[in-house]
Amino acid sequence: MPGPDHEQLGLGIETDAGAPQPSSGAASEPDGRVVRVRPDVVGIGRSFDYLVAPGTRVEVGDVVRVRLSGRPVRGWVTAVDVVPDDGHRLLAVTRVSGRGPTPDLIELATWAAWRWAGTPAHFLRTASPDANVDRLPGPASRPARPPAVGRADDALGPSDRAVVSRALDESCAVLRWPPAADRTALVRTALARSGGGSTLVLVPGAADARVLADRLRRDGRSVALRSGQGGAAAAGQWARARSGADVVVGTRSAAWCPVGGLGRVLVLDEHDEAYQGDQTPSWHARDVAVERARRAGVPCLLVSPTPTLEALAAGPVFDPGPGLRRAGWPRLEVVDQRDLDPALGPLFSPALVDLVRSGGRVLCVLNRTGRVRLLACSSCRTLARCDVCDAAVSEEQAGDAGEQVFVCSRDTTHRRPPLCLDCGATTFRNLRLGVGRAREELEVLVGEPVGEVTRAGGDPDPGTRVLIGTEAVLHRVDRADGVAFLDLDQHLLAPRYRAGEQTLAILARASRIVGRTGGRLLVQTRSPDHPVVVAVRRRDPASFSEDDAALRRSLGLPPFTAMALVSGPGGAAFVEGIGPVEGLAIQGPVDGVWRLRAPDHGVLCDALAATARPPERLRIEVDPLGS
Repeated sequence: MPGPDHEQLGLGIETDAGAPQPSSGAASEPDGRVVRVRPDVVGIGRSFDYLVAPGTRVEVGDVVRVRLSGRPVRGWVTAVDVVPDDGHRLLAVTRVSGRGPTPDLIELATWAAWRWAGTPAHFLRTASPDANVDRLPGPASRPARPPAVGRADDALGPSDRAVVSRALDESCAVLRWPPAADRTALVRTALARSGGGSTLVLVPGAADARVLADRLRRDGRSVALRSGQGGAAAAGQWARARSGADVVVGTRSAAWCPVGGLGRVLVLDEHDEAYQGDQTPSWHARDVAVERARRAGVPCLLVSPTPTLEALAAGPVFDPGPGLRRAGWPRLEVVDQRDLDPALGPLFSPALVDLVRSGGRVLCVLNRTGRVRLLACSSCRTLARCDVCDAAVSEEQAGDAGEQVFVCSRDTTHRRPPLCLDCGATTFRNLRLGVGRAREELEVLVGEPVGEVTRAGGDPDPGTRVLIGTEAVLHRVDRADGVAFLDLDQHLLAPRYRAGEQTLAILARASRIVGRTGGRLLVQTRSPDHPVVVAVRRRDPASFSEDDAALRRSLGLPPFTAMALVSGPGGAAFVEGIGPVEGLAIQGPVDGVWRLRAPDHGVLCDALAATARPPERLRIEVDPLGS
């Protein structure tokens, strides 16, 4: 929403509009330094000039307290030694609270506010310590010959070591690292080639970040951990990172952690959706890391077993040798549900029964919360799919005659007659699946209690051998002897254009879980020839990426276009305020949501930034994750 007029604020100079304006209210004497401050106030996207008393130490990025509209607020110093216009009296900075973001992060926050239609204050909060930091520790001493060097070399074969070295030498590169391959060895190799600078390593999960940090500390490295914890301890880790630790390890927010002497950036599991939050602005840590490395002139390496198409466009792609690929991907067992005995039901194939009775710990995944209602041909049991984009379809009535048609779950303009694409039959049946009922039947099959895990539930009992749940079960358990997807089609045919990419990522996570024990990976599907299934079976995720890129390019979907969703009470007024922009298409509203598409982010983000915000609540999602 638009900020209040400067004369209503009772403070000095509005800087974003050009020439300074006179302030109102009490003011300090015009001696001392003048600094520019961006207040941490929702709805105010401007900076103002304030006076700092002589002898007060203040730097760009420092956190300060100022008076705004008669009340004290927090802010960040964005410029020092500012020269105000003669004749204007300024309010004084109330207090310098401590150190804050570095100057490079101040500039990066301005870029991110444009890129994700937000305000710099949002990103500066993320870049600030959790508690006041008034002094920084001295830089950590780096060992001349860290013990990790030999260990990193021993963990990789000569050919794989050469591939990793070439990837690390690129300004920005992508490394397809198999899910069960040793990521710690990869980080150690990167540290051995760091050349003395600090390395920033992003990890999607807090638990994995802590494990990696502990291993690197045992190597003798100085480590700062930024993984979402708060309070004084987190502020201490923030200070250690800014002063120049060997390595800074953290989750999504660590993309904004100040790092003294940044020398390299690594993003592990770049594909993981944890790098993009649900709140707006919908920034992605991968894109922040890539831009930050580019501005700093340091290498950035994106690591993933299944890189996203966005990552694949960032730089050259490197693949390890076939030996590491075979070891890093487990053998995939595929059950064609079309061939199952109807008396057994669609979930419990003989292969699944054998797996859950094998004696090891088994995780069963069933996506009961999916929005798709699957239809299967009554004759050949093949799933009904869109003939344009291969998504699931639903059956609806069309026209005055009430004729039945199949409607695509992703794009309702894709319609076709209700015919099976494989055998031409016209009779279909609904498939209704549920975790609760499946758990009861599993308990009968295995003769022991079966645990149920969903996103809303707590951690599973470590003594329960067989667990069933949504994909949340894969985030609650890190080791298992077997993982079974009871109906992979719930993932493959979800009404999202990223459904295939997301399914491949889920299978990679399951592969890591069983890869730690040498276990089994089983999927049940009515689409055994789907490119995702074929790619995992061949241990070749690149083959799916090529097919997916061709499909998205033909349909004009990201990353070949830029997309944003606009919603909320102020959505209509905001969309109406967007002027004519060449290349920008506005679709909707559908259920109160407008979809904006442009050929690139320059066109899209410029249009969003140039449009005035209405006073009503507004939600803008750039690069929406769930669409």
